[in-house]
Amino acid sequence: MSNYEIYIAIAVMSVVNYFTRFFPFLFFRKNDLPPYILFIEKYFPSVIMTILIVYTLKDVDFVLFPYGLKELGGIIFTAALHLTLKNYLISIFAGTIFYMVLVQYL
Repeated sequence: MSNYEIYIAIAVMSVVNYFTRFFPFLFFRKNDLPPYILFIEKYFPSVIMTILIVYTLKDVDFVLFPYGLKELGGIIFTAALHLTLKNYLISIFAGTIFYMVLVQYL
């Protein structure tokens, strides 16, 4: 790539980045949010946690050793963390990290 093409690419990326930052303020000028945004805000974290559980258990063979103990340990840890802290973000990230540690080191 020539320097000219690099400068054009940087300019295009800058405009796109600026638009994505400006987009919510352009369409949600009022103080009240649309009902579909409130729906997403209310139910999206639960949906993400459900998807993570399904993804974790999809290829587990509960007949062979270690009988899915790593996966169940990760799910129990995440559930316990969420019930104590009641914070979806911490539960998702810490539970995922805990599961990855179990998978890599046990």
